[in-house]
Amino acid sequence: MPRTKSKPDQRARNGTATPAVSRSAAKPGDVLTLAEAAAYLRVSEPDVLRLVQEQALPGRQVGDDWRFLKSAVAGWLGTPTVQDPNGFWQAHAAAFQDDPHLDEMLKEIYRRRGRPEIGEP
Repeated sequence: MPRTKSKPDQRARNGTATPAVSRSAAKPGDVLTLAEAAAYLRVSEPDVLRLVQEQALPGRQVGDDWRFLKSAVAGWLGTPTVQDPNGFWQAHAAAFQDDPHLDEMLKEIYRRRGRPEIGEP
């Protein structure tokens, strides 16, 4: 029977077993504390926490502390901000103001939904 190739040796050159660590494991300098993230972004610590809540700055709360992956923060900086969906309609509402078909379209929409228009009995 032909001999098959053996598995590669899982030992490091010094003879000890190599740990099963992901190649994408972060280095200590790649993980930022709240203070380090604030310094990196050049904002205050409360501003960083506000950005986490309001603008989805990627971070994790670990107990009472916060940790941020530096590459994730850099990626977040490079993405465009999401505009307020209500701001879109406020900015474009005037475009519908003089539409001669708007009233007819609204009546049809409400008819298909099976309910009266706002303000109708």
